[in-house]
Amino acid sequence: MSSLSPQVVVVGSVMQDMTFKCTEFPARGETVVGRLAVGQGGKGSNQAIACGRAGARTVFVGAMGPGDFVQQVQSVYSKAGIGCRLAVKRGASTGTAVILINHEGQNEIVIEPGANARLAPADVPRKLLEQSRVALVQLEANLTTTAHVLRTARRAGVTTMLNPAPMRVDFDAGLLQHVDILVPNETEFAALVRGRPGFRLPQFSEPELHAMPANQLHALCRRFEVPTVIITLGRRGCFISLADGHHRLPAYGGMKVVDTTGAGDAFCGGFAAGLVEHRGDILSAARLGTAVAALSITKPGAAASMPTRAAVQRFLRSGKV
Repeated sequence: MSSLSPQVVVVGSVMQDMTFKCTEFPARGETVVGRLAVGQGGKGSNQAIACGRAGARTVFVGAMGPGDFVQQVQSVYSKAGIGCRLAVKRGASTGTAVILINHEGQNEIVIEPGANARLAPADVPRKLLEQSRVALVQLEANLTTTAHVLRTARRAGVTTMLNPAPMRVDFDAGLLQHVDILVPNETEFAALVRGRPGFRLPQFSEPELHAMPANQLHALCRRFEVPTVIITLGRRGCFISLADGHHRLPAYGGMKVVDTTGAGDAFCGGFAAGLVEHRGDILSAARLGTAVAALSITKPGAAASMPTRAAVQRFLRSGKV
């Protein structure tokens, strides 16, 4: 990585992914046969790799258990030109994700956070955050540390970005006061709405979200009092709510779906890189994030599927939609 200060700091989880490809997801009580692949994942790690490969100077901060996998992870970052600060937690195991992929490329995931739950505020250098332009966090690591990162970065004038994934019952909505850009998917957005007592929408669902006229959805987003809310909608693209209006960006069509694991992470990482490249322009950044996500689903795996800057540029020049 360059000796220059990082443009994006991603703080979050790193996982050892155990991915099983099967024809269909097993029904309750059913056993199916699949093919196993083991690789690197974790929402924080995936987003950092997507961001770095998309062209931003990126540093990832996370926690792992001791063992050979630490060296493997460091090697992945090194080859991608991404900086990393890995806190090794004695007595803890590296986080693990078990992922099922069906013939359509859709996924089901179960995680064990492991060392990610022990990532501490002291593991995140304050100077690193203060030197960056964008600080990106998720909810797959220690929430106290997540809150610390958002507060510290916001005070330093750094753009803060929260991907509230996976949505958790212990999520503190007070975190949103430190967030500049909130990026949930449709499931996470519905959960956020249901969890706000003041909204009085305890049964709000994804179908209701999709049925909402754009102006009503925008009004609902504004009630979170976060400057920018971007709802990622999979093959429907994304909905962007800004203080001065709203926009819909379509997803790229015609993509051969191989594996959707990490597509949301690809968008977040690509978007963060786009914020740097386009000097804070939200729509331009979202277009880059959408392109990175589109390319990510055409390859298997999470970290391994994140496209390079050159691949994204070729894709954008092709004008494929």
